[in-house]
Amino acid sequence: MKGAGAYRYRVVDVFADQPLEGNALAVFPDAARIDTGTMQKIARELNLAETAFVVPTTRAGCAVGVRIFTPMREMTFAGHPTVGTAFVLLEEGIVPRNSERFAVDEKVGAVQIRVEAGGRTLIWLRTPPILEGRSFDRMVCAQSLGLTKSDLLEIPPQLMSAGNPTVFVALRDRKAVDHAWLDVSNYHLLKGDHPEAICVFVFTPTSEGAYSRMFAPEHGIPEDPATGSSTGPLAAFMIRHGLVSSTAGSRFVSEQGTKMRRRSILHVHIHGERGRDGIDVGGHVVPVVEAMMTI
Repeated sequence: MKGAGAYRYRVVDVFADQPLEGNALAVFPDAARIDTGTMQKIARELNLAETAFVVPTTRAGCAVGVRIFTPMREMTFAGHPTVGTAFVLLEEGIVPRNSERFAVDEKVGAVQIRVEAGGRTLIWLRTPPILEGRSFDRMVCAQSLGLTKSDLLEIPPQLMSAGNPTVFVALRDRKAVDHAWLDVSNYHLLKGDHPEAICVFVFTPTSEGAYSRMFAPEHGIPEDPATGSSTGPLAAFMIRHGLVSSTAGSRFVSEQGTKMRRRSILHVHIHGERGRDGIDVGGHVVPVVEAMMTI
């Protein structure tokens, strides 16, 4: 096994206001000697939504490379690993602790990080370019989620992606969001012939922004407590349908994971009218574990 030895790692709770909430992430801050196959085995061993490995980068302007794995596969881009790894990079001094901006190299490309200091540090990522895919029949989505058509808002569900293809389904209220559950036997109705693994994201508009849940069976994640990679596209979807303010500088939050007792708060910042200058997703990070893995 290439790179056999002992490796220090940290576990942090991302998009969390206190320990044991948000989305847990393992970060290996010095993973240059760990090969791809072993990274995947480690992610499966830890069995968190994602595990991140910090490696050298050859991309100009990036501080480090970051490789991200679910228990099942490597990701092109993921939000809570990006925010959580940025926190660890700052804590470890891998990037200067007083940095306000830097970039990390992921398979999607360079991801920009912004650090908002204050009472509690808020770490933001700039969402990669958002691609829009096909729309879906509301009844098909209702059946796939164990809901009735009347549980859905009269907005066509749509596939959108910033590196992590996601079907967005707008529901009428929190009760419908909490009642939803992806019927894996009907998952093919949403998957179709799409070549990549897809996620299914349900939400309802709230006075604060959105109340959300996300399912990702192809990633080995029955439900995700916080999905930063899908929250930028969520904002774009909500702006398109008039569900949140599209004014430059607008901010709102998506509350996710509450149903599964991992309450997460994902902050959204709109740059430019209707987000034309970018959509940032940010959150707080709470450190919970420092450990050593021997492989």
